[in-house]
Amino acid sequence: MNALLWTLQIVLALGFAAAGATKIILPRDQLATTLGNWVEDFPALLLKPLGAAEVLGAIALVIPPAIDVAPILTPIAAVCLVITMIGALVTHVRKGEYSKLVVNVLLAVMAIVVAWGRFGPYSSY
Repeated sequence: MNALLWTLQIVLALGFAAAGATKIILPRDQLATTLGNWVEDFPALLLKPLGAAEVLGAIALVIPPAIDVAPILTPIAAVCLVITMIGALVTHVRKGEYSKLVVNVLLAVMAIVVAWGRFGPYSSY
């Protein structure tokens, strides 16, 4: 089970790091064409911190348990990423972007499994 949790943590970290970096690096108009119409509903000043939060969440999924410093950050990050995905689900439903819901649900379920495993029976601390 530990191997499965590590695999999920790495996959989630890669996905959220890429998504977050995209939000940080690209200007708002390019984000709208890359990520979808939902970008137009958010002020530019909110997109960069959202991207930073995703990158920090990705880092917290992998680095703390890997170096054995504050590994409690991993399940906390997983819970925060679940909350992020709930926000994404609400946003996509409001915009009628139903095709994007599958990815959001999949990421949320993966993060829930990581949170459950790392808070519970497979905690690394």
